[in-house]
Amino acid sequence: MNLDRENMKKLMFLITFTVILLVGVQRLDVVLGTLDVVAEIFFPFMLGGAIAFFLNVPMSFLERILFGTDRDKKWKKSLARPLSLLLTIILVLAVIVLVIFVVVPKLSSTVAGIAVQIEMAIPRAQEWLEDIFRNNKQMTDWLNSQEVNWETMAQTALNMIQNGAEGVVASMVVAAKGIISAVYTFVIAMVFSCYILVQKEKLQVQARKLLCALLPAIHAERVLYIFSLSYRTFTNFITGQCLEAVILGSMFFVVMSIMGFPYALLVGILIAVTALIPIFGAFIGCAIGAFLILVVNPTQALAFIILFLVLQQIEGNLIYPHVVGNSVGLPSIWVLVAVTVGGSLMGIAGMLIFIPFVSVLYTLLREWVYRRLEEKKIKKV
Repeated sequence: MNLDRENMKKLMFLITFTVILLVGVQRLDVVLGTLDVVAEIFFPFMLGGAIAFFLNVPMSFLERILFGTDRDKKWKKSLARPLSLLLTIILVLAVIVLVIFVVVPKLSSTVAGIAVQIEMAIPRAQEWLEDIFRNNKQMTDWLNSQEVNWETMAQTALNMIQNGAEGVVASMVVAAKGIISAVYTFVIAMVFSCYILVQKEKLQVQARKLLCALLPAIHAERVLYIFSLSYRTFTNFITGQCLEAVILGSMFFVVMSIMGFPYALLVGILIAVTALIPIFGAFIGCAIGAFLILVVNPTQALAFIILFLVLQQIEGNLIYPHVVGNSVGLPSIWVLVAVTVGGSLMGIAGMLIFIPFVSVLYTLLREWVYRRLEEKKIKKV
């Protein structure tokens, strides 16, 4: 091997990389601890990037609808982005407020009604138990034969209260610190996301220049293509998922109103919100909706479950695969696989991420297969 300047650089890089890898494997605990610290420091900015990505979808839509693509006038160019961002934030806050002040109070009142019914049932249960014990001589004799040390019981109860109080105070301190930290992180993330959204074109140009400076031209173009494909896929998925949730919630509201079910609007909103979780989210809304209706009319609760199964079949077999599956360019069977695998690995977040992620992999694999077929001069099937 000719040890010229270029080969010496490659050799030194390989040696350095090998040494760092060996040290990292030997001190894996230190490496993982360092990564945790770095991730904690940069978490607000990563969260801000995720928020900006999701907010960009409705913001771009409002910007395009309200101001169009032709913005040669100065006032349009200066107002389009800030006004669209402000309207997007107001829209998101309105949805959150709607859920908090419509769904949560109804659930609370229903739970309170059930608590009242349980409280009314307790005296009847007490009378029933007293009748059983009164007529059961063996149980009465057994209870009378038991010796109870009331002083010991009182001391034990006092110790439990003291320990519980100390635990409550400690838990309150930890909870307060957690709330303050979460609020601080969220505020930083929101401010950072607003900066990203306002200057996204400038950041895009800077990222493109950085990639072109670091990588060869062909590799830089490939990376940019993958980023562009990922952005389109994730954007289409978010749009399709929101559209599917609105369709499903509207279906439940209309059918329940026609059939005279209680809480039609509430259950429709609830199912629309929970349906944002792919495929399985509507079942959560069904459980809560059936619980609400059960308090009013148990027979209608059973009918609601049957209605849910019917509408869910229509939604799962006709609406979801076409609206969401087509929006990300993924066949229906792979949508189900992506949701199942993502949910098993990462829970709800995995369900939301894996559909567009699998779609990107599917598109790249399809392009590679077609390219290989062309190279081998095999006709596409």
